[in-house]
Amino acid sequence: MILYVLKQNKNSKSAAYGKFFAYPVIEETINLDDLAEHMSNHNTPYSKGAIKGMLTDMVSCIKELLLEGKNVKIADLAIFSLGIKNNGGAVSEEAFTVSKNIKGVKLRARATGELIAKSLNLEATLKKASATTKTSGNGGSNGGGTTPTGGDSNNGGSQSGGTGSITPSGGGSGSNSGSGSNTGSNSGNSGNDPNDPNDPNWQGDIN
Repeated sequence: MILYVLKQNKNSKSAAYGKFFAYPVIEETINLDDLAEHMSNHNTPYSKGAIKGMLTDMVSCIKELLLEGKNVKIADLAIFSLGIKNNGGAVSEEAFTVSKNIKGVKLRARATGELIAKSLNLEATLKKASATTKTSGNGGSNGGGTTPTGGDSNNGGSQSGGTGSITPSGGGSGSNSGSGSNTGSNSGNSGNDPNDPNDPNWQGDIN
């Protein structure tokens, strides 16, 4: 079950000005230790410690391979790669320098297999969060400034709505497949949050 709250776009320069958009409520952020414990409870012969060790090594190896200029694909999860954050273009190839024209690198992740939007839409159910919804306080990962309790002052209501499944033909619900390829693409916009409806770069697309 995915809980959501509504937030209104208050950017008068946006084509979506005044419209309401749904944001997911992140109830908890699971770290590597929690994931290892969760996996150890799924009828596996491996202990929590053994699983955590393998996951830790996996993360380290993925980073190593990415820094060698390779992509890493984990089936039914994501294809990980590195992108380049440019700092303006150079007038010519000769004028281009790494120090002046490149800010750095960024991690990109593109969903694959069971985690592409088309697959998720077949299984996900949505419900509007009520005013009494409680979260662990770790739900900042969606980057949208979502009010965890669902009591967003702009949505004009706190009553929970009915649940509903997302279908592949459900309008824009499937339009973001592959959107993970742009992960971190806005990291160079210091102080801007593309998921904040009051941010000048916000267009209403929720990834």
